[in-house]
Amino acid sequence: MNSFFRKILIPFLFIIGSAASLSGQERTIHGEVTTFDSIPLIGVNIQVKSSKEVVHSDTLGQFTVKCLPKDKLKVTANGFVKRNIIIEEKVKYVFVNLKLKPSPGSADIAIGYGYVKDRDKLYAVASLNNNKLDLSRYNNIYDVIKARFPGVHIENGEIIIRGSQSIVSGNAALLVVDGDIVDQGSFASIQPSDIASIDILKDASAAIYGVRGSNGVVIVKTKKENEK
Repeated sequence: MNSFFRKILIPFLFIIGSAASLSGQERTIHGEVTTFDSIPLIGVNIQVKSSKEVVHSDTLGQFTVKCLPKDKLKVTANGFVKRNIIIEEKVKYVFVNLKLKPSPGSADIAIGYGYVKDRDKLYAVASLNNNKLDLSRYNNIYDVIKARFPGVHIENGEIIIRGSQSIVSGNAALLVVDGDIVDQGSFASIQPSDIASIDILKDASAAIYGVRGSNGVVIVKTKKENEK
């Protein structure tokens, strides 16, 4: 074999050998993308760092990719906080839970992009944190809830969480302030500027409150409680 062909053949064989070696190290990883731990997210971008391959989660939030040992996945979706996942050598299944961004309207963005199949589910465990929001512009706590939680309605002073209905005690949600169950009067007296956070629960997420939480639960934490 003359030197000309040797110069061409050796690099070519090296490339083929390297590709075969990498292919041999590749492994199939299955995964699932959710939010609030149980709500599947559809069409989320999952990118493999080594190959730059991009796949999308299906209607069950599931996906399959091929990775190298100790590879990384970048998981992104509009309205959610980005996640970077390190794939250890023994990992075969990856569970990724994305959190909604704290900015107003993140839930609406997620719904608009079609990440959530059932829009009501996203509001079943919706949250509002006042660390970066000025709620003092609202007249009362009911105005805050109406403006920030589209899946919640106010009817005759009662908070009605869409999709939560009980034949036992009407449709009003249970009201919990700083860990204590309160009546409508005490709840209405909370000033918007005193609110630290609001969480709206229903279905399985409200099960901890038993029958009383069958219509959903509105949990409010005040700044006074946070200062203790």
